[in-house]
Amino acid sequence: MKTQNLQNGDLLFTIGQSDMAAAIRTATGSYSHVGIFFDGEMYHATEDKGVIRQPLTQFLKEEDVYHAFFYPDIDALAVFEEAKSHLGKPYNASFYPESEGFYCSEYIARILPIFETIPMQFADGENAVSSFWQAYYRDLGLAVPLGQPGTNPSQLAQSAKLIFRGELHD
Repeated sequence: MKTQNLQNGDLLFTIGQSDMAAAIRTATGSYSHVGIFFDGEMYHATEDKGVIRQPLTQFLKEEDVYHAFFYPDIDALAVFEEAKSHLGKPYNASFYPESEGFYCSEYIARILPIFETIPMQFADGENAVSSFWQAYYRDLGLAVPLGQPGTNPSQLAQSAKLIFRGELHD
């Protein structure tokens, strides 16, 4: 699908190529990031800037793949207002549920409250916690929140409440 066919409230799920994106995908499934589209801009939680809005053209990276989904029963105006109300909040780098701010899927689940939490996973197929996540949490000085309630982009995309619109091709 073309970017000009995106509609307000569409969710864009990213298959990212960074080391963090690869670690997220390995532990949770196909997607590494999620944001929501409104009026030519993406609203999402970023590691370096917290909750932001940015033009779609700045959000899209050439090396990444994007899949669009929509929730047919969305109250787009209410979700848009909720999305704006969290702009400027910090990134939840710990992924702990009680931490201040949001990580990407936590933000989407807050503004579009149709998703359940699940126990968080940090595995790599061989270890319950991959070496990437062991080093990540060691640098934060925190225990890995293995099994804590949370969300992830792949889990959100698998919701029976969402409908797949297509892969972006522009």
